[in-house]
Amino acid sequence: MENKGSDEVEKLKTKFMSMWHNMKYSWALKSKTAFSRSSPVFLLGKCYHFKADDDDYPSEDFQGFSVMGNVEAFRKDFASRLWLTYREDFPPLPGSTLTSDCGWGCMLRAGQMMIAQALVLHYLGRDWCWPEALTLPPLDVESRTTTAAKRFVTSMQASLQSTSRISESRASLAPQAQVLGFAEEADTHLNEEYHRNLVSWFADVSSAPLGLHRLVHLGSAMGKQAGDWYGPALVAHILKEAVKEATEPGLAGITVYVSQDCTVYSLDVMDCHKAPKAGEASGEAAEGPAVVQHTELSATAMLPETQAVIILIPVRLGGERTNPEYFGFAKKMLNLEYCIGIIGGKPKHACYFVGFQDDSLIYMDPHYCQSFVNVSTSDFPLQSYHCPSPKKMPFSKMDPSCTFGFYSKSAQDYERIREELSKLLEPTAKYPAFTFVQGRSTDYELPVDLSAEKREWHFPRDARRTFTTSGDFVLL
Repeated sequence: MENKGSDEVEKLKTKFMSMWHNMKYSWALKSKTAFSRSSPVFLLGKCYHFKADDDDYPSEDFQGFSVMGNVEAFRKDFASRLWLTYREDFPPLPGSTLTSDCGWGCMLRAGQMMIAQALVLHYLGRDWCWPEALTLPPLDVESRTTTAAKRFVTSMQASLQSTSRISESRASLAPQAQVLGFAEEADTHLNEEYHRNLVSWFADVSSAPLGLHRLVHLGSAMGKQAGDWYGPALVAHILKEAVKEATEPGLAGITVYVSQDCTVYSLDVMDCHKAPKAGEASGEAAEGPAVVQHTELSATAMLPETQAVIILIPVRLGGERTNPEYFGFAKKMLNLEYCIGIIGGKPKHACYFVGFQDDSLIYMDPHYCQSFVNVSTSDFPLQSYHCPSPKKMPFSKMDPSCTFGFYSKSAQDYERIREELSKLLEPTAKYPAFTFVQGRSTDYELPVDLSAEKREWHFPRDARRTFTTSGDFVLL
């Protein structure tokens, strides 16, 4: 009887903590982000200039970079990236009663966004933009706080009345074949199916191969549990296992490589590019109903001859603070179209860095609590998976612990990436952020599996600092 009472108290405590975080991260909005009109903006390998359409703007490229467009083009490109944030009211996470990741799951969400960008490159290409990107409503303070207050009251009543949580349900999503008269319409329709399918892989249910439930489950084998804070190096290893164990046909043609001790072993990456033979691929099916697959996407990945590789490189760019010498290097990385971003952030405040302007990083912020979305319906809303509001952070505030990500489509593509990155690493040869080495890690007698403690560099905690989020941006 005593144990039962203790469990009830713990459940109630968990619900109250979840409600507090939901309020905190739903109300955390401040002034708009300021962008300069006189400086170019770089976003995952593309260059934009907000004066691109002005009469006095020179038509030639900017410092060797081809200017892709003006502020509207930048907004559309940014808002087309997949945005994974805190969620609430999803089915309980493995080994816990938590139904929200508010307050602790930010690095996992940042990692999801990085993998999502790699999958967008894999299936849709870097030039893809969501047609509805510019129609997203702004993150309005009044409407968001009102919604948060309503959620708080509803959750409070549910806790006091001991009402049951929403149960997990999945339905089969069977896209209807459509006969389209024009090739452009057909291509748009197909891309939209890919788009929805990619989003469904990150759903907050146990059956989603890259969803939070799956990542928390895999993290438990590395000493973490729901409610713990995850660092960028550990998340890289969790994502590797998630993709490795995925059974969805759409993920059969892609894998993840994680560097060891800031070293990329080229033959290990080349081995990853070789598709495993039938029966060799390891992986276990996730519990729960299967995640639905788009028929076209599944068919294209049934029997891949080679695999694309997502290369994740955990690094530390300094001691307690990021060494300013690495600022230029980080910019060069974000200038590359095959770069899928950087996960890191400020102390205990994870972000997904996707670009920069001058000496400020541009990032997507997972610290925004949104409601659970049931992706089992064929027309589930996509708006909450795209962010209309980029944010900026000075390079000087970036924590030194982070993970760089790159997408390599083939073995030939990797050779080009290795050569280009090696040249970019040369100016920082005294203390390079990472290195490339010929051969395999086994040639150097390095352990394949590291403990969670050795994988991770912990962010220093500063209890005096608090953080808020910002909304849309404004031009100066």
